[in-house]
Amino acid sequence: MKEIRQKGEYSYVYSRYREPIEYVNSGETVAIYTKDAFENRIKSESDLPGETLGKYVNPQTGPIYIKNAEPGDTLQVKVKAIEPTRDHAISALIANFGGLTATEQTRMLHDPLPEKLWFYEIKDNIVEHNERLKFPWRPFLGTIGTSPDLEALSSLVPSNHGGNMDVPDVKPGNTIYLPVLTEGAYFYVGDCHAGQGDGELCGGALEIPAKVTLEFNVIKDKSINWPRIESSEELMVVGSARPMEDAARIAYSELIIWLEELGWDSLEAYQALTQVGELYRG
Repeated sequence: MKEIRQKGEYSYVYSRYREPIEYVNSGETVAIYTKDAFENRIKSESDLPGETLGKYVNPQTGPIYIKNAEPGDTLQVKVKAIEPTRDHAISALIANFGGLTATEQTRMLHDPLPEKLWFYEIKDNIVEHNERLKFPWRPFLGTIGTSPDLEALSSLVPSNHGGNMDVPDVKPGNTIYLPVLTEGAYFYVGDCHAGQGDGELCGGALEIPAKVTLEFNVIKDKSINWPRIESSEELMVVGSARPMEDAARIAYSELIIWLEELGWDSLEAYQALTQVGELYRG
């Protein structure tokens, strides 16, 4: 099995203008090595996360050129395994970052929260800082995507190409479907997590570097608008927009389209999602 490591500097954008680091065939399974959200630069709990965040956040391994992938196709990515490449995870509280603090866009009068780091030992499928901060091992890929067709997008943001979706269902055993927007797809991946709640509330999940085993398949002449996820029990669509209501509308509308492709009547699909559809914030 081919192993892929970043050649040169890590990418902090999803872009078709960077030189591919590897070429992969449709149907091929590869192991891709990623660094954590801080590019593995935090070594102790006395480091300052904000200094690292400003320069080195969400490094991506890529781009990986998928042979025979063309605009209008769909890239199927089967997540086979996620293995940590060190024995600990890191989470951080960073000034002016996170869901419950002021930002440049959400102005408040309170002082920024203090910066803080937590180191978690990974052992026996448990991720533990102390008796209270002790969680099960639930690995997933925080960032995964193809490249947009016209511009470069930051690895901090999600869009219809994928990117920083932070969806816990992008995990081993599940299949991800991504739109191909440019020749070769120009695939990137990174920001692996040992676990995370819905919303990555403080802005830092259980961040890890990892060895990620993925199988790629190109579905020819099959166009999708937004990323899809398939598990053994569920069909999921990721919608990214502000306000959150618009993201929900994207996801539900795309789910109806998916169900139509599987033979459903659109109004019956609308009715079914009304009764059993679920939402969560990634």
